[in-house]
Amino acid sequence: MAQLITPRELDRLLRTGSVRVLDVRYRLDHPDGSAEHLDGHVPGAVYVDMETELSRHGRPEDGRHPLPPTDALQAAARRWGIHDGDTVVIYDDDRSLGASRAWWLLTRSGLVDVRLLDGGLRAWIAAGLPLETGPVVPESGDVSLAPIAEPVLSIDEAAALAASGVLIDVRAAERYRGEVEPVDPIAGHIPGAANLPTGAYMDGERFRDAASLRELFRGVGIVDGVAAAAYCGSGVTAAQAVFAAELAGLRLGIYPGSWSQWTNTPGRPIATGAAPAEITATV
Repeated sequence: MAQLITPRELDRLLRTGSVRVLDVRYRLDHPDGSAEHLDGHVPGAVYVDMETELSRHGRPEDGRHPLPPTDALQAAARRWGIHDGDTVVIYDDDRSLGASRAWWLLTRSGLVDVRLLDGGLRAWIAAGLPLETGPVVPESGDVSLAPIAEPVLSIDEAAALAASGVLIDVRAAERYRGEVEPVDPIAGHIPGAANLPTGAYMDGERFRDAASLRELFRGVGIVDGVAAAAYCGSGVTAAQAVFAAELAGLRLGIYPGSWSQWTNTPGRPIATGAAPAEITATV
């Protein structure tokens, strides 16, 4: 179940030494946040790299951020200093987009107590809490991770869900409609998918309350008992939607290949415009 922790609660945990903090600053236009981490981070926070630790390199048809293998993720988690049974708190500085990817990977690999910092780094600073500078290199942890314990959608399963259940595209509306595409080969969306952009779940840097989130998901047909999943550009920010759904008491799967895989796979239909069923091109 998704969990949030306030800056003051995290500050108290840090004083007891019973928490491992991860800094996952990542943006589409600035994927390497290591310099910003060195300039100032929550005390003791270890920098986590999206490109090399929370994903693996693959072929174009695998998507831009394929899921890392279990052994590689476990090696990274040990580098971060995580031990079995640790409380882990994750944050970033952009609507918990990168942080949610780390949360999803760790919880689906067997860690129980993984939380997101409510409001991210900006909330920590706004609370008047101190920052630390320089690198953080903890002693190696001994955490054991398991293979991801829930199904993730293949490209064919995503297509089927768009036709028979609810598949949501969490990219910006203009990318969904096919008006712009700054990264991937073709603009548009998966036919049948609804659009529920990442910012919809948030009030600034904080997640909306559970009731508001349930109403938001209900608006695209996601209610108890309905098969539903999310995709984005490369499988990273879809995890934020999963976190928001769990805050609302709902279940949401992920299509990790996302739009980057879809548009690099020949023969896949492309829809544009606001009407989900409008198919206007084929890859």
